[in-house]
Amino acid sequence: MLSPKSAETVRATLPAVSGAIGEITTLFYEKLFTAHPELLRHLFNRGNQANGSQQQALAGAVAAFARHLLEHPDSRPDAMLTRIAHKHASLGVRPDQYPVVREHLFAAIAEVLGDAVTDEVAAAWDEVYWLMAHALIAVEKRLLTEAGVPEGEVWRPYRVAARIEETDDVATFLLRPADGAPVPPSRPGQFVSVQVQLPDGARQIRQYSLSGQPDGGLQISVKRVSADGRPGAPSDDPAGEVSGYLHAHVHGGETLRVSPPFGEVVLCDDGEGPLLFASAGIGCTPMVAMLSHLAATGSRRRVIAAHADRSPATHPFRTDLHRLTGKLTDATAELWYEKGVRPEEGLRHGDGLPDGGGLPESGGLPDGGELPDGAGEAEPQAGADGVDSVTVRTGLMDLTQIAVPAGTTAYLCGPVPFMKAVRTQLLASGVPASRIHYEVFGPDLGL
Repeated sequence: MLSPKSAETVRATLPAVSGAIGEITTLFYEKLFTAHPELLRHLFNRGNQANGSQQQALAGAVAAFARHLLEHPDSRPDAMLTRIAHKHASLGVRPDQYPVVREHLFAAIAEVLGDAVTDEVAAAWDEVYWLMAHALIAVEKRLLTEAGVPEGEVWRPYRVAARIEETDDVATFLLRPADGAPVPPSRPGQFVSVQVQLPDGARQIRQYSLSGQPDGGLQISVKRVSADGRPGAPSDDPAGEVSGYLHAHVHGGETLRVSPPFGEVVLCDDGEGPLLFASAGIGCTPMVAMLSHLAATGSRRRVIAAHADRSPATHPFRTDLHRLTGKLTDATAELWYEKGVRPEEGLRHGDGLPDGGGLPESGGLPDGGELPDGAGEAEPQAGADGVDSVTVRTGLMDLTQIAVPAGTTAYLCGPVPFMKAVRTQLLASGVPASRIHYEVFGPDLGL
């Protein structure tokens, strides 16, 4: 795809660009937002800018794309491009914004690398940029067309029909189109973007997985986020300003601007092989949507739903998980609670106790994926039919404690360290990398 001359130049300069890419992307965003402050207020996530994750994601994507062009010149990294395009489509990113990005990105490259950026080097990297940009524009246009969205009209008003408190920190919002028209189709695992106007006038956007498929509406579940996930940190920090606003000000009857559903990490229900869902904290939302779909369609597939949380009281959709696995003919739930289970929290199918939510600081697993001493003691809980469909363990998730069937397809969602550890365990259990899918709540920094 790259011309031979540009490929030679990119190959020679990739180490230098990669080595400085963090500095380049940081300077790029400074230049972009100085020239276009409205982009930071109304398009980019101020929380991700503040914590640096967006800069890391951009740097990784550019470097990965260039490396792929060199190593696989006859193909494109379509999986990476598709993931980015789904995010862009849900945000309403427009084709005319790509030249703006190019202008400030190349100004940052020139400033950081100085005289090393000759005309030849600039032309080669310009070719890389536009190959990536045009590929994204094409995919984004196709996605919007499939969603029935006219260019520039991604937002649609939805009325908040109901709010349900799942836990102290998680609320579910049932959204119905304000115009009374049908809701767009969705697939289990997809997300929508929600735009709210904050007190300072900024129209910030966040993306939330669909946690169910109610008739005539969309359902999202939102965890109140504090700065960097620190307990007691202010919810008005950029990291949690939208979730904090929704929790504090949206109780029913309000109108929110919402995108159509997008997302490429969706349940493939055209097969018969085993499924494994592994989640931590609020990462359970797409998994609950997938389980709901399987139960509604009467699936007979072998299903393992594994979840890690601090305690039963902080586990979102806990009773839903028990109910759904109980409805399926061959499903079990494997639960890990860091703080264990008190007698009054006995977990049984359809126990009727309050649901819970929240996110372990470790995401249910330390970086190394190993359990502390004394953890992992299993307590089977019988379902309504007497079958041990739910097993509860104290400690942190360890999938080596369960038998993963051959041919399993796995879906992961939770903090990145959690998903890295789970992915490592699944690979060791013989699950091919191609069968392990993951959803990231935030910029994709890779596993």
